[in-house]
Amino acid sequence: MRWDMPRGILKEENGSEECTMEIHSREQDRKLTIFLKGELDHHGAKQAMEQIGYAIDAALPRSVVLDFGEVDFMDSSGIAVVLKTQRRVGSSGGVVQIVNASQQVRKVFDAAGLSRIIAMK
Repeated sequence: MRWDMPRGILKEENGSEECTMEIHSREQDRKLTIFLKGELDHHGAKQAMEQIGYAIDAALPRSVVLDFGEVDFMDSSGIAVVLKTQRRVGSSGGVVQIVNASQQVRKVFDAAGLSRIIAMK
């Protein structure tokens, strides 16, 4: 079984397209892969968590892969998104993995110590 979530494009409330985050996901065999694109900062973190939550609710995955391959920038708000995802998936016995994080994104994760609690590739 394969399920694809439609792309969600997140914009600032004023309609500006300068700070957009695009999220889409794919589920197969209870493995949910969530693809993030753009800037994951305080402008998009709340909406990103909502979109990720919808995908998790629909797929009920055993594992979630957060693909940061197209994230151009991330600040500490991205840490909150990852930790909330980990908490939500972990509460049902699932695991979260981060893949394709750029050097800038990895520095943010390393500074917060996330690499000690969440698998990164």
